Amino acid sequence: MSTRWFDARSTEQRQEYSQRFVKIAAEGNDIDGEARFVDAMATRGSRILDAGCGAGRVADALRRAGHRTIGVDVDPLLIEAGHQQHPDTDLRVLDLADLSPELGTFDVIVCPGNVITFVAPDSEPEVVAAMASVLAPGGRAVFGFHVDRTLSVDDLDGYADQVGWTLEFRFGTWELDPFTDASDWAVSVYRG
Repeated sequence: MSTRWFDARSTEQRQEYSQRFVKIAAEGNDIDGEARFVDAMATRGSRILDAGCGAGRVADALRRAGHRTIGVDVDPLLIEAGHQQHPDTDLRVLDLADLSPELGTFDVIVCPGNVITFVAPDSEPEVVAAMASVLAPGGRAVFGFHVDRTLSVDDLDGYADQVGWTLEFRFGTWELDPFTDASDWAVSVYRG
């Protein structure tokens, strides 16, 4: 099944994206907001899954902060770039729908950068269920995405409810701004 990511991006666009955060950082801009957000809620040394890791910047930042991280992404081009950019970080090619307990369990799963909106059409419930299969009891799952994409926060809340997750927090940014009707971004934190 093809994901929206591959449907929406040419090889050239995927290659450009693999370098996007390298360029942003080189310009002196912050690229670690998501990682700081997750680090603040995780006990030091937590096992964290970066679900849809791209080139692995969030997984790498969390690893450097003292966590045990694995990053997975469906795009081998992005994982290859990640191996070059973050050689000490465990990055693997894996479709989120194929997550399974064989990977182990995680204290936190972070799914930033619109990832949930780029999965295969109509596979969101399956992806959330696969994530639930690797989330440790009492663990947290964190999603960040533009609300004007293919998924609403109500949809995500429904999928979370189906796997027994409870919405703990919702913010309008990774910097903890309130989520309002005018928000174009949502950061949702669920407790397993």
